[in-house]
Amino acid sequence: MAEEKLTDDRPDIAFVGTGRIGLHRMKIMIDEGLCNPVAILEPDAANARKALELAPAAILIHDMDDLLDSYPDGIVIATPGALHASQCMAALRRGIPVFCQKPLGRSADETREVISEAYVSNRLLGMDLSYRYTDGMEKIYQGRKELGHIFAIDLVFNNAYGPDKPWFYNPKLSGGGCLVDLGVHMIDLALWMTDFPEIISVSSELASKGRIIEYDNETVEDYVTAQFETAGGTLVRLVCSWNLPAGQDAEIKASFYGTENSALFYNVNGSFFDFEAAFCHGTSREIISKGPDAWGGRALIKWAQDLREGRQFRSSAFKYYNTAEAIDRIYKKILMIKPAWNEIAVNG
Repeated sequence: MAEEKLTDDRPDIAFVGTGRIGLHRMKIMIDEGLCNPVAILEPDAANARKALELAPAAILIHDMDDLLDSYPDGIVIATPGALHASQCMAALRRGIPVFCQKPLGRSADETREVISEAYVSNRLLGMDLSYRYTDGMEKIYQGRKELGHIFAIDLVFNNAYGPDKPWFYNPKLSGGGCLVDLGVHMIDLALWMTDFPEIISVSSELASKGRIIEYDNETVEDYVTAQFETAGGTLVRLVCSWNLPAGQDAEIKASFYGTENSALFYNVNGSFFDFEAAFCHGTSREIISKGPDAWGGRALIKWAQDLREGRQFRSSAFKYYNTAEAIDRIYKKILMIKPAWNEIAVNG
C-alpha cells in the first residue's frame, strides 16, 4: 500500500452514504481518476454491495468514528440531511477535508458551525451546488456584464414528483421541504450572480397539499412562493414545488433581467438534466448554450481537483451561509438581519 502511494498521487477518499446520489458521486470520481476509494460507510446492504462492486478494494466500515480513525485524505458525504452537519464537523475536527451533498445543515446556525469548523481547521469544504456548473449558467456568469445592473431575477423549480425517501417529509430530519430540496439551487444561482449581497427584506408563503401553512417541526411544504430584495437593488422572486401537475416532469428556469440585456437559463422538454441558456437583446434571443452537457458531477470534480492540488479552506465557502440564511428567512426562522459573522471571521 505504501509503495503504491509513492507512485499514485490520487487522494484516498472515504464515501459516507452510497445511495443513488452517493453511488453516482463515487462513480464520477473513479471514472475521472480523481481518487483511490478506500472506505465506505453505508448501512443499507444493497447500497453497500453496489458500492463495493464499483470499488472492490475499499473497506466496508460500519461506524463513523472507525472511518475517521483511518484518516482518509477526504470524505464525500451523501447521507440524509439531518446527518450532514454532525458528520462534516466530525471529519473537519480530525483535519479531514469534506465534500457534502446539500444542505450543509438543517438551518443557518448548523451551516455556520460547519463553515466555522472548516475555517478554524483550515480544511477544504465543498457543497454540491451543481447548477452553477452547468455550461449555460457558467456562460451567463461569464457574460453577466452584458446585462448591465441586474434589477430583477425570477426563479422557478417545479417538480412533478416528490422525494421517495420518508425522511424528506420529516422537517426534524430534512430541515424543510421543497425549498431545501429544490429552491436552494435557485437561490444560490441568484446570490452567486449578484455577488452575494445582503438581503434586506423577505416575504413568503408556504403550502402543503393545497393548504397554506406556517413552518413548524411537523409538516414540510410542497409549494413555496417567496420574494426578497437585496442591498444591491435586485428584486428576486421564487416559486418551487413538489408533486405539481405542470404537464411535464420538471419546470426549471432562472431569468436575469438587466438594465441593458437579459439572460435566461431553462430546462428543455421538461428534463431534469437538459438545459439551454440565452441572452436576450430587446425582442431577439441569442442561444449561448445547448445540450447535451454532463454537468452533474462538476462541483465534486472541482473539489477533488482542489484537494489533489493541496488547497485548504477557501473563503468562497463562507457564502454557503448566505444561501442558508436566505432559506431560514423564507421559513421565517430568522426575522431580523444578523451581523455578517463571515466578514468578522475573515478580517479579524
